[in-house]
Amino acid sequence: QVQLVESGGGLVQAGGSLRLSCAASGLTFSSYAMGWFRQAPGKEREFVAAVSWDGSSTLEADSVKGRFTVSRDNAKNTVYLQMNNLKPEDTAVYYCAAGRFTDYDMRTYAYWGQGTQVTVSS
Repeated sequence: QVQLVESGGGLVQAGGSLRLSCAASGLTFSSYAMGWFRQAPGKEREFVAAVSWDGSSTLEADSVKGRFTVSRDNAKNTVYLQMNNLKPEDTAVYYCAAGRFTDYDMRTYAYWGQGTQVTVSS
């Protein structure tokens, strides 16, 4: 049974930082690209960042470029999202996902976590 468990969310002031983690089990982690998505209240889920199976390639949404960094540790079966200079518009539930391709499109991701709440106060 595949499990993706996010952690590290919370409440932070604008300009602050958080690091999200996503621990994976039940799959060959190093064979999967990993993505981060987010969903704000009343909005559709959107792409945030993704990292290739070996960490050599990353993608980031324009809205987070220069502020968020995605990385992974295959020895720990964990993917990270370092979020700096957070803004109130970053407030959302953040989800990690596993897929075969490093992609913006959520339809390419087969497995999803339950999400972790990030709230940025102004």
